[in-house]
Amino acid sequence: MKITIIGGGPGGLYFALLTKKQWPDWAVTVYERNAPDSTFGFGVVFSDETLGFLDDYDNPSYEAIRRSFAYWDDVDVHYQGHVLKAAGNGFCGCSRLTLLQILQQRCRELGVTMHFHTEVEGVEAFADSDLIVAADGLNSRIRENHRDWFQPQVDERRNYFCWLGSSREFDAFKYFFQETEYGVVVAHCYQYEPNRSTWVMEMAPEAWEGLGFGDMSEDEHIRVLEEIFDEELDGHPLIANRSIWRRFPMIRNRRWVKDNIVLLGDAQHTAHFSIGSGTKLAMESAIALFESVKTTGDVPAALEDFEASRRTEVEITQHAADVSLAWFENIDRHWGMDPEPFAFALMSRAKKLTYENLELRDSAFVERCNRWFVARERERGFDVADGTPPMFTPFTLRELTLANRVVVSPMAQYMAEDGLPDDWHLVHLGSRAVGGAGLVYTEMTCVSPDARITPGCTGLWNTAQRDAFKRIVDFVHSQSEAAICMQLGHSGRKGSTQLGWDHMDHPLPEGNWPIYSASPIPYFEGESQVPIEMSRADMDRVRDDFVRSTRLAEEAGFDMVELHMAHGYLLASFISPLTNRRSDEYGGAIENRIRYPLEVFRAMRDVWPNHKPMAVRISATDWKAGGLTDADRAALARMFKAAGVDLIDVSAGQTVPDQQPIYGRMFQTPFADHVRNEVGIPTMAVGNITTPDQVNTILMAERADLVALARPHLSDPYFTLHAGAWYQHEGQQWHRAYGAGRAQAYRNADKDREELTDLRVRTRPRTHEVLGEGEQAGYARERSAS
Repeated sequence: MKITIIGGGPGGLYFALLTKKQWPDWAVTVYERNAPDSTFGFGVVFSDETLGFLDDYDNPSYEAIRRSFAYWDDVDVHYQGHVLKAAGNGFCGCSRLTLLQILQQRCRELGVTMHFHTEVEGVEAFADSDLIVAADGLNSRIRENHRDWFQPQVDERRNYFCWLGSSREFDAFKYFFQETEYGVVVAHCYQYEPNRSTWVMEMAPEAWEGLGFGDMSEDEHIRVLEEIFDEELDGHPLIANRSIWRRFPMIRNRRWVKDNIVLLGDAQHTAHFSIGSGTKLAMESAIALFESVKTTGDVPAALEDFEASRRTEVEITQHAADVSLAWFENIDRHWGMDPEPFAFALMSRAKKLTYENLELRDSAFVERCNRWFVARERERGFDVADGTPPMFTPFTLRELTLANRVVVSPMAQYMAEDGLPDDWHLVHLGSRAVGGAGLVYTEMTCVSPDARITPGCTGLWNTAQRDAFKRIVDFVHSQSEAAICMQLGHSGRKGSTQLGWDHMDHPLPEGNWPIYSASPIPYFEGESQVPIEMSRADMDRVRDDFVRSTRLAEEAGFDMVELHMAHGYLLASFISPLTNRRSDEYGGAIENRIRYPLEVFRAMRDVWPNHKPMAVRISATDWKAGGLTDADRAALARMFKAAGVDLIDVSAGQTVPDQQPIYGRMFQTPFADHVRNEVGIPTMAVGNITTPDQVNTILMAERADLVALARPHLSDPYFTLHAGAWYQHEGQQWHRAYGAGRAQAYRNADKDREELTDLRVRTRPRTHEVLGEGEQAGYARERSAS
């Protein structure tokens, strides 16, 4: 077989050596535009896990690589005069040039043909090649020649950055944060060989422009950066190597393969430097491509297998990189934090590192953060015991103090008749209150018969419904420490539809009722009812329906009321530009689109007792182009804060059926973070939050104040009680009838956690550090859980 590789970066070279090693009689040729000793940048970073992969696939190059690396376990966060250390991270740095030279030498040993100083404009000259690997970088000419086929998407991110070096040595990965009059400048720093370290400088456009970098030469901007980081450089200079300012291009391709051409490395995908994954991603993709070739033995089948098997892993890494870079893009949002939550938020920003994972790596770091959290709660007047995890601390909204930060999210049950909650709802809500959550939400309860989503939705428009809810409220108050919140809403254009387990969001087969919306746009074009565009008279009627239901909620004894303005329902249809095309005072700018929802909220607030809190649920994004923007979200939050809202329940999407959400763990939490830390109002995070570990991660990082979980509470009504046992938290109250179960749960959980911790320690990637002559590093040092 004849293989042509265009691009002599780490990904291309590694694929070349793997294939030549496996099939020595194959003709494998690499074409590289630069000289063999020419490279952009300074160091590259690998984790112990990645080095393990390299050892598995080619030990000689692995040995050469690991013996050229500088190792560190610690990450040091230098923030406003404080240094917080998080240990146990297992990373290493190497000169990019050294890495390339090692891979080039290994290719020579195996018989790979390499041509340097060779510019390749297209693939026409390689018509006799069986496989062409386009590893020709960010600006891949091969990809661009076939742009219509590969369909690359280039998302040029907001912040400016440049790569620099220094002669200063480090014993840890360093994050240096410096505040200038124009904004924060961040230096991402690590050592990659003796007397050499990488310094990646990053800042927002406002800081970059204010400091004048756009008009400076390389030498001039280096002098300015040396002044900013004078103390951190400790007398060492910054070193340039084509250190130009750029904005990071996040590259994705709809297709990776065309005929016998396959994209690899940066031509195929990029990942932001803040998670150190560019070179790692390229080399791991080279391994995956090699495996596909080896497994199938046929080029078309191999390329099909490669794209199918590798794409998910790449997209997961890119999503983590997206979340990470967004944290740095919004650094001003977190700048006022105390050192502990700032450092914790930094370490957990990409969602891979969590409260328990960080505790396993460095218990001292998490203990310091926990001490800060407990001390802050004591300053607020709460009697919180030492070592209490964040999820078990109280939280106050007006005169309502919740026992803990765990919330049972509103979940439609579709079990009511004529809007009347029954024994099902008593058991559903009552069992979850007994299960230990600090706050329990009803499902979205509709303010009139024509406000229902389905015939099975609960309602609160008459006294019979009020009394049925009062029975539930009384049970919750008498048998648990939980508070209970009534969520009120109107379905709008998504009403008169089938039950959730039938054909959700689709019209009833018969017996449909009229539906209303901001504009006459059906949910499903050609299938859903066309909603009636609300007149002023309709608005008055619906506003008064909400007021009536609010009064009934107070009579039923609810502790809190939430107004549902999310998920494409009636009030959400006013807020989103995708569903509001009005030309009157209720359409157009966000201030107009918010006008009617604000009117409804104020009318409810006027009749709801002043000592009781009110919340609103919002969709932070529509997950579709042309929908809600970040600026819309902030403006909405500020207006409702001014109107007296106490908590914003931050959900997302479900506005239109063709939304394109980006799912993942805690995927909506960044929106709660945005609202909380930019607008300055308590928020509740919701969305694929599944474990107590994630709850504590969100709270410790100050990304939200409460955390709502839906599906975990469906499968485990006693989620919070079990979490208390898991953390051995003695302050978690169990119902007196369940006392015997408490003792057993705590014993079993203590044993289970000890066994799981031991398993995690044993399965951590081995270290690859060279410990001494003749030693087999990587097998010699056993990591401790602490």
